[in-house]
Amino acid sequence: MLIGLILALIAGCLVSLQNIFNSKVNEHTGSWSTTTLVLGMGFIASLLMGLIMEGKNMFTLQHMQPWYWFSGMIGVGVVICLVQATRLLGPTYAISIVLTSQLGFALLWDSLGWLGLTKVPFSFNQLIGVLIIVGGILVFKLGGAREPQGDSSTGKPQRALNLK
Repeated sequence: MLIGLILALIAGCLVSLQNIFNSKVNEHTGSWSTTTLVLGMGFIASLLMGLIMEGKNMFTLQHMQPWYWFSGMIGVGVVICLVQATRLLGPTYAISIVLTSQLGFALLWDSLGWLGLTKVPFSFNQLIGVLIIVGGILVFKLGGAREPQGDSSTGKPQRALNLK
């Protein structure tokens, strides 16, 4: 279990870091260029690491449901939506909403046993946990004044006029 916790913490760190990098790439290119670059480089890195770690066994795909092949296309939606959300909301607010959405939908799919998951009984404690996180996001967003994020149309910081 400890290894799982450590890996989950690393994944969270990497998702946040990737989101920041993606938004910076998007400042210089468009959303589709960013998505192509991110997923293309991810493909190359995955292919090389897979060949190093697994060799030819990497291409053994037995007993896989056909709809699992669509996960790469879902990744396109993930990158596009995250880049735009970060541009419009800022990294912290966007990621907090994304993580809450992930948790809520994971709870839904687990509870219903969808997509081949083992059905996990839904509990009131799980619902309370998700609602507490949503409350935390509301406190974070509404709890105090924030510095302007910048021009929402360009994503660039606004500069104050010096009228001296």
